[in-house]
Amino acid sequence: ELLLNIFANNLQKTGKFRINEQDIFSAIQGLFSECKGAYAATAMLAGFGIIGFRDPHGIRPLVFGRRKSMKGNGYDYMFASESVVLDALDFTDIEDVQPGEVIIVSKYAVTRRRLVVEENIAPCIFEYVYFARPDSTIDGIPVYNARLDMGVKLANKVRQVMGDKMDIDVVIPVPDTSRAAALQLSHELGLPYREGFNNNRYIGRTFIMPGQEMRRKNVRRKLNAMPTEFKDLNVLLVDDSIVRGTTSQEIIQMARDVGAKKVYFASAAPAIRFPNVYGIDMPSMKELVAAGSSDGDVAATIGADYVFFQDLEDLVDSCRKFNPRIKAFDTSVFDGKYVTGD
Repeated sequence: ELLLNIFANNLQKTGKFRINEQDIFSAIQGLFSECKGAYAATAMLAGFGIIGFRDPHGIRPLVFGRRKSMKGNGYDYMFASESVVLDALDFTDIEDVQPGEVIIVSKYAVTRRRLVVEENIAPCIFEYVYFARPDSTIDGIPVYNARLDMGVKLANKVRQVMGDKMDIDVVIPVPDTSRAAALQLSHELGLPYREGFNNNRYIGRTFIMPGQEMRRKNVRRKLNAMPTEFKDLNVLLVDDSIVRGTTSQEIIQMARDVGAKKVYFASAAPAIRFPNVYGIDMPSMKELVAAGSSDGDVAATIGADYVFFQDLEDLVDSCRKFNPRIKAFDTSVFDGKYVTGD
């Protein structure tokens, strides 16, 4: 809403009653100059058309596609944050809006222009870890394949740490986003994969819920542990990440409550030690369980026998291998390096 207000204000400065494409490009060029951070925005100008644009660093995703119009000749056009939305509606020619690019779809033409070309292109890597649906492709990277490779590299980390002392009986994912990584990890380690938690689909994502107590209660409402998959076993739980630790702590306790002997915990992402300033609800370092803490401290806090964190280099490689043209990602929550200099 803030971006669109700035955009509207810049348009108003033209003093024109009827604007054209150049006026729109100039207004968004001014917006790019004023606004620093991560954003992908769409807008509709009444009587003119629709517009989509993406921040110059490409931190947030935006895709664009078209399909044959069902009303006759021509095409329908659509913007979305993920390709899966366009796939489901039979759109084709799906492509990413480039960082710093503006696309204008009017009644007469599709006009596009890249107004800012930044050297530091850095898509948010957390999209691939957690946010995006596995059947999406973002910036040429298939999310599901990236998560499978995260599982391969996480398996190497577990093997490296445990060596001959490997006593894991079963690998169990924390639904839903960790399933691909957990499946591949179990395959790499030659361990059975089991679905040990039943997921209540009517409870939303807990880590973005307001308030610690609400998050804690909803973890229990969202997941139910199946005793037959835990009783008298050493289990390796796999999750996409550990943020505040609330969810992880409750899940580990649930596993112990139904009879697990040992509970190891593996995160497909590195330890999150820094706040996110690009739109993800991780505003404060004091809320992050790994901030200022060692891996051992995190394990003690969440009640795990051991915690395995993905190495940052391995996470980046799991995504970049599918699109080598992307040289860097926004990994600020892991290393504190903010691409916009914040």
